[in-house]
Amino acid sequence: MFQGVVHGNVAFMVIATVLVFFMTPGLAFFYGGLVEKKHSLTLMLQIFISIGVVTIMWVFGGFSLVFGKTIGGIIGNPFQFMNFKDVIFQVNTTYGLTIPFLMFFMYQLMFAIITLPLMTGSIVNRITMGAWIKYLVIWMILVYFPVAHWIWGEGFLAKMGFVDFAGGTVIHVSAAFSGLGALWVLGRRKVITGKGPFNMGLVAIGAGILMFGWFGFNAGGTLAAAGTTAIVFTNTGVACASGMIVWAIMSYSEKKKFSFLDPLVGAVAGLATVTPASGYVTPPSALLIGAVAGIVCFYAIKIPRKMQWDDVLDVWGVHGVGGFTGTVLIGLLANGMVNEVSASIHQLWVQLFGAALVGIYSIVVSYLIMKFLDKTSNIRVTKEEIEKGLDESLLNEKYSDD
Repeated sequence: MFQGVVHGNVAFMVIATVLVFFMTPGLAFFYGGLVEKKHSLTLMLQIFISIGVVTIMWVFGGFSLVFGKTIGGIIGNPFQFMNFKDVIFQVNTTYGLTIPFLMFFMYQLMFAIITLPLMTGSIVNRITMGAWIKYLVIWMILVYFPVAHWIWGEGFLAKMGFVDFAGGTVIHVSAAFSGLGALWVLGRRKVITGKGPFNMGLVAIGAGILMFGWFGFNAGGTLAAAGTTAIVFTNTGVACASGMIVWAIMSYSEKKKFSFLDPLVGAVAGLATVTPASGYVTPPSALLIGAVAGIVCFYAIKIPRKMQWDDVLDVWGVHGVGGFTGTVLIGLLANGMVNEVSASIHQLWVQLFGAALVGIYSIVVSYLIMKFLDKTSNIRVTKEEIEKGLDESLLNEKYSDD
């Protein structure tokens, strides 16, 4: 049983998996602190509920749809690993030569859990909890599972040579571009008060947890406590720092004063952008990627505002554009000594094609899902519910007047 397993690698993967899991509560704190107090618990619940819903889906077919034997390069066999079949006592040499397949199952589950919650910041104060859960279930089946299979399973993008080390396209592009599709159906918020963030301390805690967890998010992709892990780990840290500083400089040059929030957003932009490239570039390139993120994403968040798309927490500009940019930069900056992928014109075009395809697919399918839900059920919160506070209206959570 478990022949060839290296216990040190298992211990490393347990730590990496816990770090990624911790990012979901971190995201809830980060987003929850950025909105008005009377809506914060509703937004946080939309994120937390993914832990339960996605885990059950992952067990009963989701994992198989991503990593099962491919069906035409589009989707995996949904029954191959259903309900832990051939997972518990196996080592799968394709997905982790020195760790139990069950460990890989759990590590990948954490990515699946956190993906769509990234989008909640786009559609703040617009849909009911029931509608969100329906959307989550359908979206995982039609977007996340196929896209993850295309890139991380035996899908057609993987066979083309497209790479995404830790989810710049699988996670950030798919979630953020889906946010745009949902926005175009739901429209702007019925009530915009301009109030919030209600608790910057909560935002700081959430940002800190995200930065902390991101080391496991990226470095765990090596699936072993190996030499390459040190490179990925370092890439994560330096990109976070350069994204933070460059964004802060951009913000200061525009506002002529320092902001508490801007360096935190810049750090997240740097992390989101380096994520797909973290296992293919050297630390000097990762430092550059973070700096590029600080500039590109800083300007990208202005586009939805000019277009009046009401992407409340700038999800598309930070996560979508960041993930897209980092994915494409693999074609320009990848070093073959890190992970056998080298920068080239061919690699650049493959990366550009894959990221663009996932972005377009996510927008279109998300739009259609939300349109279907909007036509078949009452998914929108009312103006009265928003004015009263969604926490009280939807969750019956009441606050004192202090």
